[in-house]
Amino acid sequence: MITIGFNLGQMALRIIALALIAWVILGTVGLNVTIADPSTSSLYQQRPASFDGTGKIYMGREIAQVMGYQGADWLNRPSRAAQEHPDQLVRLLKLRPEDTVADIGAGTGYISARLASQVPAGQVLAVDIQPEMLRLLQDQGVNNLIPIQGSEQSPNLPQASVDLALMVDVYHELAFPREMLNALASSLKPGGHLVIAEYKAENPRVLIKPHHKMSQAQIKAELAASGYQWIQTLRGLPQQHLLVFQRQDPFIAVASP
Repeated sequence: MITIGFNLGQMALRIIALALIAWVILGTVGLNVTIADPSTSSLYQQRPASFDGTGKIYMGREIAQVMGYQGADWLNRPSRAAQEHPDQLVRLLKLRPEDTVADIGAGTGYISARLASQVPAGQVLAVDIQPEMLRLLQDQGVNNLIPIQGSEQSPNLPQASVDLALMVDVYHELAFPREMLNALASSLKPGGHLVIAEYKAENPRVLIKPHHKMSQAQIKAELAASGYQWIQTLRGLPQQHLLVFQRQDPFIAVASP
């Protein structure tokens, strides 16, 4: 009787232990299902990262690694003006003196300061997700240049506050391009524009890492999927595409294919 009682006790403990394990496993699965956002997870796929990529795939494109603040010297390199013609880029935008411009992914303020000089009665909202970049940007000492801490999914800008938003060599690094574009749409004024500058993937003579280049076709497809209409491509830059988009009004995001 003692042996039987002991065996029954062991069996009971095993049953309890198995029940606890099952509860933990099922509870964990249930928790993951609850937390996961199907609308977001279905937009992106994950694979082993390639060189300078993140392994995160959006509409067939691997999202590039973000340039950290450690690369600030490269952003301010003396040869950049001759390579990219940033003053010409700003002229092509045909800004009005009173415009409010958002420089998304402003970095050190290399472009932001040039924008600010063109809107003396307006302002430049210089958005970056890295506090270190924002501190470097403040060193520009420009009165109408306002640093703004953004996030990976939002520029954190007031609604209907921006005449023109600009991303210079930034869009390809966005960790959440769909979410960022959706959030940015609400910050544009009616009739406001989004301008994307990206190194030309179609041109092998543009000596930039592949994940940091984009074709016009890819840019247009991704922006259309977020409800932006292509207006025109501005010509005149040696290495970069410069595409102008306008949000659909009322803004309606288009589902991914």
